[in-house]
Amino acid sequence: MNFQPILQELVKQKKYSELIFFIQTKIPEKEKNSGILNLLGTARLSKSKEIEGGDKINEIFLAIEDFRSAHLKEKNTPGSLKGLQNFIDVSVFLFDKLSRQTSDNSKLIQLLKDADSYYDKNTELYESDIPTLLAIIKLYKRFTNPEKVKFYYDKLIEKKFLKTKSIISYIYQNCYFDEWTQSDFYKNTKILNDSLIRFPENKLKLLSTKYSNIKNKKIKIGFFSSDLNRNHSVSFFVKSILQNYDKNLYEIYLYLNHKKKDEGQIANDNKKLVEKHRHLFELSDIEAINLIRSDKIDVFIDLMGITSESRLQLIKNRVAPIQISWCGYCNTTGIKEMDYIITDKNLVFESEKNLYHEEILFMPKIWSCHPGFDIKRNLKILPNIDNNSIVFGSFNNFNKVNQTVIDTWCEILTKVKNSKLLLKSSSPRISDILSKRFEDKNLLDSVELINWTKNFEEHLNSYNKIDIGLDTFPYNGVTTTFEALWMGVPVLTMDGFNFNSRCGSSIINNLNLSELVAENVKDYVLKAIKLSNDKNKLLDLRKQIFNNVPISPLFDQKKFTSDFFDLIKKREYFD
Repeated sequence: MNFQPILQELVKQKKYSELIFFIQTKIPEKEKNSGILNLLGTARLSKSKEIEGGDKINEIFLAIEDFRSAHLKEKNTPGSLKGLQNFIDVSVFLFDKLSRQTSDNSKLIQLLKDADSYYDKNTELYESDIPTLLAIIKLYKRFTNPEKVKFYYDKLIEKKFLKTKSIISYIYQNCYFDEWTQSDFYKNTKILNDSLIRFPENKLKLLSTKYSNIKNKKIKIGFFSSDLNRNHSVSFFVKSILQNYDKNLYEIYLYLNHKKKDEGQIANDNKKLVEKHRHLFELSDIEAINLIRSDKIDVFIDLMGITSESRLQLIKNRVAPIQISWCGYCNTTGIKEMDYIITDKNLVFESEKNLYHEEILFMPKIWSCHPGFDIKRNLKILPNIDNNSIVFGSFNNFNKVNQTVIDTWCEILTKVKNSKLLLKSSSPRISDILSKRFEDKNLLDSVELINWTKNFEEHLNSYNKIDIGLDTFPYNGVTTTFEALWMGVPVLTMDGFNFNSRCGSSIINNLNLSELVAENVKDYVLKAIKLSNDKNKLLDLRKQIFNNVPISPLFDQKKFTSDFFDLIKKREYFD
């Protein structure tokens, strides 16, 4: 019997319950091929959108099992391949939806492990299929396995899969490793630039090409980000400027790329600090470009670069006479229309300026400044001196904790007697994954993983348990380093090969603490050991940091803001 006409009609009419019933009861088991089982799973997903609560979740689980069956029913067929893609995609979707709602993720984790095993059995076949590669990348991101994520992005690039989103992810993923030189970032961001579209000028408003506010002597500056509505690092660093700029000289617009429904107190606080704000999330690229152009912005400052929420089409089609990259992404964007990037001389050397597509603007001291933290500070002399131990700590995003970092930390734990390592996890899943890596080194007992704290004050007070902070590399911490230093915790970092991998050394050098900047892995280990063994030195260092940090360039908002705008208004556009 030919079932296709009936199935097609039920799909056309969106009668998903009837479609599910028909497949389950009218089609013999032996005739349920991969195509039909994929259709059954898809129908369940469509049905799940119409229901809520536990029934919705159950329906999605049933869909996942249908996709599993579609994959296993046949071998090396398009239907089987599609079943695997669907199985991975929906498993990841459900994992993301539920992982923060419950501490028991065992069933969800098993789904991801199953997907991994199916993929591993047929790697050669699946690596030739781009949608499957995209699905498996999602999987390994959830496993917090940056090595494999990078490996499969490499496969995508080999196949010349040059969609903008994939190129962005590919470049960004390489920030976590030291295999690329700055020349590699320069070369691959050029590929990114070439993937972007230039819209027809007849669809765009005319761009103002001269100083728009010359009559009232105010410079219009727009800040663009997806992160100004939440406790994101960018929110903190931009706040230094928003709280301190001269409203007689500058008019600031915030261009917000988040959903209005997600707005909370942070977004409202930021909006109160500026003259105007615009929401761009719901607008197409052309609509967003035209809105910004109509505001006659003089300087457009992009705070995202090539991070996940970036909208580089806006920059490519130029929304302002001067376009600047700052803060959110620490490297070249590759976009020809990005005129400048703001950095400092600890981060980009004069000899490297030709490896950036943007012209370099050097801040006199540091490229970013933090507004500080509104909590009472108490110096913990040496938190663990009573039990004669040393506690190292790192609260960085675990994506930055690559295998080389783990190996290095393990070497330190092995060589420093009675030492511990304190890490902070965002979820039990990540804790499990990371624990396994230390377990493989037989050092699990030396590692303590704590969950995210209830509030920000509690988070900062967690630093009072740490004697010495350990930075990640080559992707350094930024906000976490500012936090640790604010609490009086010395942070050992390692100097790298580009902007992104020198953020730690820039922060530390602005405190004149070069003894906390390692040249390489060997030096990093030696410095950690030396500092651990010299309690008097460590005590003096903690006192020095605690007293000096609040008055350092790291937190001098007014001076930073003044220097920031001086740098901008020197451009030829304002002559």
